[in-house]
Amino acid sequence: MKPSADSERREVVVIGAGPAGSIAAALLKRRGRDVLVLERQRFPRFVIGESLLVHCLDFVAEAGILPAVEAAGFQYKDGAAFSRGGDYGEFDFSNGFTAARSSTYEVERAAFDKILADEAERQGVEIRYETEIVAARSSAHGFELAARPSTAAAESPRQIMADFVLDASGFGRTLPRLLGLERPSSFPARRSIFTHVADHIAPGASFDRNKVLIVVHPVHHDVWYWLIPFSGGRASVGVVARKEFLEAYQGSPAERLRRLVYEDQRLTRVLAQAEWDTPTYELSGYAANVTAMHGPGFALLGNAGEFLDPVFSSGVTIAMRSASMAAEVLDGQLRGAAVDWGRDFEQPLRVGIDCFREFVESWYDGRLQEVFFSDTRPTEVRRMMTSVLAGYAWDRSNPFVAETRRRLDTVTQLCALRNRSRQ
Repeated sequence: MKPSADSERREVVVIGAGPAGSIAAALLKRRGRDVLVLERQRFPRFVIGESLLVHCLDFVAEAGILPAVEAAGFQYKDGAAFSRGGDYGEFDFSNGFTAARSSTYEVERAAFDKILADEAERQGVEIRYETEIVAARSSAHGFELAARPSTAAAESPRQIMADFVLDASGFGRTLPRLLGLERPSSFPARRSIFTHVADHIAPGASFDRNKVLIVVHPVHHDVWYWLIPFSGGRASVGVVARKEFLEAYQGSPAERLRRLVYEDQRLTRVLAQAEWDTPTYELSGYAANVTAMHGPGFALLGNAGEFLDPVFSSGVTIAMRSASMAAEVLDGQLRGAAVDWGRDFEQPLRVGIDCFREFVESWYDGRLQEVFFSDTRPTEVRRMMTSVLAGYAWDRSNPFVAETRRRLDTVTQLCALRNRSRQ
């Protein structure tokens, strides 16, 4: 692709108008940058990742969008609850180790993402919806993209040259696909089945609407469910398991999901009056990774770079954190500062990613579940873990961030010893 009379030149192009893209675009616009966002779909659109961690709101506020989110009437969230058979444990965000906010929201992403994108536009960001990227490469002229309407596949692509491109395409993983950056994740491939329901959860039904509920399957402890309450008496319900496990259940996705949900006594009780009034979806291959998170003229944000697992709702937090960090580094680069994307972006971003990775791995191998469901867990340990669950996985003053694996191993052994001594 060579520059031509009908080509377009922009300072920054952001691929994707989801949370990472809208936050990055708004932050760059607030720094006086020329920003164009290219989004393949038309908003609002259905997507999951609905339980926001507290740290998310720090970036929403940084981008000047928090008042609009607060006015939207989303479900208040002050913590997380975990259930396994007769065991139950709660984490209240107000009792965390890191000095931070103490609450956040459960959101229907169709509405939430549109608010972020609309507010970015209100601040002057240009968003072109229903536009897909069909080619990409770095060149002497800048980073070159070929884009066309996603509704007109036969139309000739238009060339767009940018000084820099931020890929916030999420599971679309635009640049990893086009540049050959994808590589297998170290996590086993898992699949989810999920839907929205009119929950009709009665008061006193052993369910706190101010907390996301994570339920472990009564027999298979590597299988888990989510129940995310929304405002207006609705909720998101889903199950995550290995592909082979889910395929052992016969029937449609809706039939399999309901059968699995009602295998757990707590969910059976809480959702006894639920109306299953929404189509059921399946999503495969959660975990994803890349060979590089940045390169000449581009950087990858959030899920476009790496996605771990949805169990701790870390995806949107990592996406927004990466957007904030990338906007700062890129603004410095465009001002002529000497920046190193490995040192200034990828390495500090991986502090939180690696912390969440250890939490995810220890969840599935059973160590973290033993800690969560132990009543012998030390109070200070609870506070440290609460801050990670609230999204503050970059606070290196927290020992569970600075030495995640060692601390998890130590507290697991401590809880096991205390439990044995009480038997």
